[in-house]
Amino acid sequence: MIQIFGMPFQQTDMWPSGSIERVIVQRMDEDQVVYSYQSIGELSFELKLRKNIIASARAMNEGHADFEVFEKSRCNPQYWNLTSSGGFQLKRDVMPSDAIQDIYKNSSLYAFECATAKVIIYYHAVLNSIGERLFNRLFRPLYLYSWHFDPDLGIHAIKTKHFLPGDIVYFNNPDFNPEASWWRGENAVVLEDETYFGHGIGIGTAEQIIDALNQKRKQGGNESAYLTNSVARPSFKHLANISMLPRGYRDYKIQYIKVHHNEISISCDRHLFYLNEVYNRITYSNPFS
Repeated sequence: MIQIFGMPFQQTDMWPSGSIERVIVQRMDEDQVVYSYQSIGELSFELKLRKNIIASARAMNEGHADFEVFEKSRCNPQYWNLTSSGGFQLKRDVMPSDAIQDIYKNSSLYAFECATAKVIIYYHAVLNSIGERLFNRLFRPLYLYSWHFDPDLGIHAIKTKHFLPGDIVYFNNPDFNPEASWWRGENAVVLEDETYFGHGIGIGTAEQIIDALNQKRKQGGNESAYLTNSVARPSFKHLANISMLPRGYRDYKIQYIKVHHNEISISCDRHLFYLNEVYNRITYSNPFS
């Protein structure tokens, strides 16, 4: 259910029947979890961003970016420096908004794996939600590698089987062929029509994605791929609050840590596990920092 400032919200007629916003609101209403907001504006921002995540996923599906392992990643050198780890580092004289838009405009120049694809989709959707000026102020410097993300994006993982359009879910393939580790699983955007977009697989139903993964099991493997209850989401409320700040507002940018695990197609929570391990090592090695 949905609450606005602690009160039940049922004005679903604010959005046209059949619209993506209406579908999302109905899915929220069907959930036992309470989706709580401080204002209609905060809810509207999340609906807008979720709708843009779906649009960005569909746009990537229609583009020509290839699926590749980190060692074979490609990017447009006009906007990015390709690192030895297969990441994309934004060039100093380039606006983050221009670089993200170029991935869609000149998609044939790019190749990346499926976790990186989902973070690109998030950045593209946020850009289309908050505009170039604010996006460029928030997301410089910009670095793309697996699930690595800027703190202001606030990506986090939750456990739920109730998916909302705009969520990113994970299909696990326990019997993947170790010689083709990119088939260990698939990160996929939940679309509004009960289909999913996975970079390298395309758009399909859960059954179709599971079937595609099952075709890539190791020899003798008989354990089916499956849709997990791991869901990745950006911090909708944080981004909504930032979008409402005064035009000249500047905040302190936290220096974030890069984790290069070289594991293709991992879930968000696996990446966050690795990130937490790094933070713990830093904390224990510097107890007074």
